[in-house]
Amino acid sequence: MLSPEKSAQLRSLLGTLPPPAAARLARAVEVDKLGGGRVLPHEMILDALRPALRMAPQAARTPTPMRLFCRPFEDLVSERSPKDKVKGRIARASIAPVWSWLEKLLGPAAAAYVAETRGLIVSQDYDAALHRASSFWAESASALRGAIAADRKAARLALGSEAVLGDAEEMALLLGAGPEIVEIQRLLPRPVPELGEEMLWSLREVHDRLLQTLPDAAPYVAVVAMNRLVQPWQALRLPQLVSRSSQDTLISNTDMSVVGDLLFADIEHHGAAVRNARHPMFDVESLIEHLARFTVISSAIVKEIDIRRDGKWGKRLLKDRAAIAETMEGFMERAPKEIVAMLPVQKSGAFGGGPKIADFSKPVDNEKAERGLRYARLVVGCAPYAATGSFAAAQKDALDEASQYLQAYNEDLVREMRGADPARRRVIEHQFELAAALTDLLFSPEEGEFLRRRARAALASAA
Repeated sequence: MLSPEKSAQLRSLLGTLPPPAAARLARAVEVDKLGGGRVLPHEMILDALRPALRMAPQAARTPTPMRLFCRPFEDLVSERSPKDKVKGRIARASIAPVWSWLEKLLGPAAAAYVAETRGLIVSQDYDAALHRASSFWAESASALRGAIAADRKAARLALGSEAVLGDAEEMALLLGAGPEIVEIQRLLPRPVPELGEEMLWSLREVHDRLLQTLPDAAPYVAVVAMNRLVQPWQALRLPQLVSRSSQDTLISNTDMSVVGDLLFADIEHHGAAVRNARHPMFDVESLIEHLARFTVISSAIVKEIDIRRDGKWGKRLLKDRAAIAETMEGFMERAPKEIVAMLPVQKSGAFGGGPKIADFSKPVDNEKAERGLRYARLVVGCAPYAATGSFAAAQKDALDEASQYLQAYNEDLVREMRGADPARRRVIEHQFELAAALTDLLFSPEEGEFLRRRARAALASAA
């Protein structure tokens, strides 16, 4: 068994592997696990590889009894574990308790399924393994539905919470539609860059068949499709085709609304992450990423369907955008102050009554410098999303104010370098490094390089 230190080192190393290499290693580890290997820490390795495996082609993964069992609902699996059940999302954490409960419900039948599919996989007869799994899906769906219907309270106690019970119900529904789900997966091998007309009509055919045989599963055709699309909002085209309407007021009140509800749940998730960012220790990259996802999804939905301001989705979107704009305007208002604070200044003129000028008599406060650079990265990084996020004016004002101040500060720096007192040279050089880094951010790397050339010339002149 690996020590905690060695385990951490191995996880760190595995986390750096590119997706193709991670997929090859995962395949080897899973085959060893299926063959009964006991030397490798299988679960730890696979857990460390999981982020990279999400970006690897699905075909590169080795089938396992559990993966085949999850095949009908794998597109709904989410890393989030919300307190309340979210329709169209199954928490990954729910799979283990549901499987354990199912093993008790089916007894020898579950053990037989695992043993038979493991043997078929080891012999690389993947088609036969999938066929065996498809018969097990029907057994599992029947067992889960029957147990929940017989005693819902007992089922909740067995699974641990109402949210996991809700996931179990959704699993049962999709297991019952397993063959149709596999058909969708073959029709849309991930990732699908564009949902074309032919694909859309094929999805409509699967939807209509399920509407006759398993009506409750029909809306999930669009949900499975959305999780296979590079642009998931394109899945809204199926509800529009089925309802023959592009208005959100109609679609949002039908059973096909689940796709839109999931997209709006994502919008609200990213919006909440932006609103929860707090000064001064916010993560710039994370904040910009959440802002980007918020604006991209919200803009794309508006382009896909006709969002009415008085509709259910329209009201949600207006509320979310207003909250984002308020939060980001607060950041933009504060940004110039933090950027100015990182570069020491002093008041000029008699009795300090003149304008502020650069102060080279004291070193830079490292905490203020780090905070100012963080705000500068935010002002520049959020620019592509400012118009959609309704804070474009605030972003421009912040950038202009900070840029004007920095431009004047740079002139003071270069001038000081020409006749700098050697005793203050180290302080000036540190301030110059920060000013050059800010110039790279607020203007451009070319402007930053031009400033560095001017500084070198000033130093040469002083020498």
